[in-house]
Amino acid sequence: MFDGQGGLMTQITDPRELHQRAMAQTESIVAAVEPDQLTLPTPCTEFDVRELLSHMVGGLNRIAIMGEGGDALAVEPRADGVADDGWLAAYRMASSRARAAWADDATLDVLVEAPWGKVPGRIALSGYVQEILTHGWDLARATGQPTELEPSLASWVLTVARQILPPEPRGGDIPFDPPVPVPPDAGPYTQLAAWLGRQP
Repeated sequence: MFDGQGGLMTQITDPRELHQRAMAQTESIVAAVEPDQLTLPTPCTEFDVRELLSHMVGGLNRIAIMGEGGDALAVEPRADGVADDGWLAAYRMASSRARAAWADDATLDVLVEAPWGKVPGRIALSGYVQEILTHGWDLARATGQPTELEPSLASWVLTVARQILPPEPRGGDIPFDPPVPVPPDAGPYTQLAAWLGRQP
């Protein structure tokens, strides 16, 4: 799925700054979640808001473990035991860990085991830009927050997603529903959500 022949290795040089911006943007969404919203449904249909927050923090810890050289796939992508008023602190701790784990330039070229296979660190981290940005959209949509935020982030992720995630087949080993049609003038976050099978 990710290889030099597909062109992504030449396009993705250093995704760390994008990942940091995506984490910071999503932090502002997490910060606005109220405790009485934790049981609301989300566009990521297997999760309510609490479960989505758990998955987001768990995903940040997973990509941190990859950068640290550990076995990220041995850890479930969720955060257990977080109090209802503790999600922002848990998110900040996980995002700080992820930022520190990828500080060394050498991590970008080390082969790591991601959920989609063994890939260079830069490719794994790029996948987690999509992960945290898209789940930020899910969370914003579920809790009534603005969903069209920094356009350049969503545009970058959308360009990569359209290359690595074909419109079909979906399902099974490809954990996304088929793309959803949207108007051509839809914002980049709406387009991204629709490409990943969300109902915008």
